[in-house]
Amino acid sequence: MATTESLAVVGRPDGLPVIGPGEPLEAAAVLVDKPGGMSSFGVVKKVRWALGVKKVGHAGTLDPMATGLLIVLVGRGATRQQDRFMGLPKVYTGTIRLGETTASYDAETPVDSATDASGVSGEALADVRERFVGELTQVPPVYSAIKKGGERLYKKARRGEDVEVPPRHVTVYGLEWTDIRREGEVIDVDFRVESSKGFYVRSLAFDVGAALGVGGHLTALRRESIGPFSVAEAFSLDAFTRDDA
Repeated sequence: MATTESLAVVGRPDGLPVIGPGEPLEAAAVLVDKPGGMSSFGVVKKVRWALGVKKVGHAGTLDPMATGLLIVLVGRGATRQQDRFMGLPKVYTGTIRLGETTASYDAETPVDSATDASGVSGEALADVRERFVGELTQVPPVYSAIKKGGERLYKKARRGEDVEVPPRHVTVYGLEWTDIRREGEVIDVDFRVESSKGFYVRSLAFDVGAALGVGGHLTALRRESIGPFSVAEAFSLDAFTRDDA
């Protein structure tokens, strides 16, 4: 069981194959491998139910489509330290599809435009990668959990409202293409990116596609690590159970 500034950080190596009521987790950060198709709040609800602890939160939203490391903060003493975890650098892997765009910048919404990307060369992909490393100004997706006027932006987007999203300054510490697959008029580019707080991988997919002139969106995303904490140490959501279920 690791600790960070007096807060226990609990993962699978701590010998807890199943977590339920009675575990000594009144204040702890629990590493969870979020499954695809579930919101981060859905994971929080499952952990809250399994542990019987009312005050549970998380340190950094993952979109429903995404999988990977979610740090779940259990107990008031943990949720008060949310900002410390939120500020840590993060590593993601995933896939960008070039040649198609969507309103949400990922596969959660339908393709709204298509362009033949087959002419994009390996040299162009190498050149564009270098443009997205370092300190960047990035515009988050309209379909995001950012609040404006007290309401999440994705709710406004779903109603078809025009929303101006302010840009933010972020840092990409490293970006690499790990595989490139050409399938007809689209190109699927696998990547690994290490980024600062506030970085949107969906915006990276959109911006890379725009820079290449063919459009792009995210089709897969996995958060591999947050600071020193790895998804390899995380519990699956199935580990959270209770005897009276």
